[in-house]
Amino acid sequence: MATAESCTGGLVAAALTDVPGSSAVLDRGFVTYSNRAKQEMLGVSPATLDAYGAVSEEVAAEMAQGALNQAQVHLAVAITGIAGPGGSGLKPEGRVCFGLARTGQKVMVETIEFGALGRDRVRAKSCAHALLLLQNSTLQIERILGNGSQITPIL
Repeated sequence: MATAESCTGGLVAAALTDVPGSSAVLDRGFVTYSNRAKQEMLGVSPATLDAYGAVSEEVAAEMAQGALNQAQVHLAVAITGIAGPGGSGLKPEGRVCFGLARTGQKVMVETIEFGALGRDRVRAKSCAHALLLLQNSTLQIERILGNGSQITPIL
């Protein structure tokens, strides 16, 4: 698996590597805090960034798909949001968009409004949610492949 993180700045990859044996499933993590990094490292389209902004489901989807493609893995999660302080009426503090890409599947996206909890709490909750998305996806894959699969949930 791979991660593509903006507002969490690598927290998800760090949490995964805290687990012994994670090297068997985690290939890499991309920290793409700037729009330029999203474009260069993950192939996010400048047109998508211009049309929807960095904090959008459209960008989260392209980040997840880009991580999946660049790392040549089977599962990737992406996080982009406004941890705070700041935000606007249209994109308030605490809004975080998630993308989950799996080989051969449509990218799933989700937006959560955590609210103005403060930067640290928004980032921590975003990390926890991304880990939950990965865990649920891993369990779904295991159910599809059956008990004889080599996939072991690590979360």
